[in-house]
Amino acid sequence: MDIIANYGNVLLILAIVFGTFMAWGIGANDVANAMGTSVGSGAVTIKQAIIIAVIFEFAGAILAGGEVTATIRKGILDAQLFTNDPHLLVYGMMASLLAAGSWLLIASSLGWPVSTTHSIVGAIVGFGAVGVGIDAVAWSKVFQIIISWIASPVLAGIISFALFRSLQNLIIDTQDPFHNSKKYVPYYMFLVGFVVSLVTIFKGLKHVGLSFSTSSSYLLALGFGLLVAIIGSLMIRKIQLIPDENKDFSFASMERVFGVLMIITAAAMAFAHGSNDVANAIGPLAAIYSVIESGGVIGSKSALPLWILLVGGVGIVVGLITYGHKVIATIGTGITQLTPSRGFAATLAAAATVVIASGTGIPVSTTQVLVGAVLGVGLARGMAALDTRVINRIFLSWIITLPAGGFMSILFFFALKGAFGA
Repeated sequence: MDIIANYGNVLLILAIVFGTFMAWGIGANDVANAMGTSVGSGAVTIKQAIIIAVIFEFAGAILAGGEVTATIRKGILDAQLFTNDPHLLVYGMMASLLAAGSWLLIASSLGWPVSTTHSIVGAIVGFGAVGVGIDAVAWSKVFQIIISWIASPVLAGIISFALFRSLQNLIIDTQDPFHNSKKYVPYYMFLVGFVVSLVTIFKGLKHVGLSFSTSSSYLLALGFGLLVAIIGSLMIRKIQLIPDENKDFSFASMERVFGVLMIITAAAMAFAHGSNDVANAIGPLAAIYSVIESGGVIGSKSALPLWILLVGGVGIVVGLITYGHKVIATIGTGITQLTPSRGFAATLAAAATVVIASGTGIPVSTTQVLVGAVLGVGLARGMAALDTRVINRIFLSWIITLPAGGFMSILFFFALKGAFGA
């Protein structure tokens, strides 16, 4: 308690710096989930993607980022073990933010799309197991996360494979792909509106105190899906066939129709991502703030002031602007060549997987979901369409994320103990 009383303000300032650093890492690495397919498919330029993401990621983080955050992220640790030593929880959460942020900086500089969720979880597990004790970690939750490494990309890949096959059968491999795209794309637009609004309702709006019953959620999503389909139909009605543009690539006119769809998808996914993943940075920060503000009392939940949301939102936006282009390039062009129709199938599959996961309580990584979805689209075109070297590097980065976060967190934890006292 004496350490909290003597160094509380210093620790809080450091925590804000570390939390901003972690949010920067999310922007630099994880925003590629929402933007990579749109850029890689040519539907938007990197500049346009950054503008869309800045607006919608920030809006998602602030409007739906969370009013109350659990003190211990995803129940990885038993908070009651820190009742007599609350400063150890503060050190641990600070070490976790710094470790996860450092790992995201390393991964982003290499262009690796890693999981921000797994980075912070690995960091919390690391300091908990070594700094407090093996029994402090809820190993069943860690095992769930490891299972999700396999389950979530596979599920997204299956959905994107099926979606792209349906596009091939209904539109791409037909006599008149341009006419059929204008005929069937509004139905896919409805799917986008329906699925992405479900992501937002299930994963975002509950944080601002708006909770709906399951039936109401589906009705709202149906209404939003219809609205998107109507607006989208009006937009694609203006697109005319230009025979000359199809000389080099016979589907160029058709892909312009899907380009409209990708812009809508990019904006909606950026909002949903901002509302969900900002918690990876502000969850530990909220825990630290709660302990310091209460003078060392450990609570199960912590109130979330607006300024903490702003820290997360600003950090994400700055990370995207300064460093996000590297991972966007890996997701968008490294795995397989994307067009708007392929990018659409991958993005919708990723969103659908997040909805399924949130409904069943499976902890998933949006990065891994998106990579799995892009792989599924590539497989629908045959193994030759995939760059296996890039895929192998991505898989390797996933395997080492948890131990890397954990190892760095242990080092930072003991450094903080040495600096401020045990």
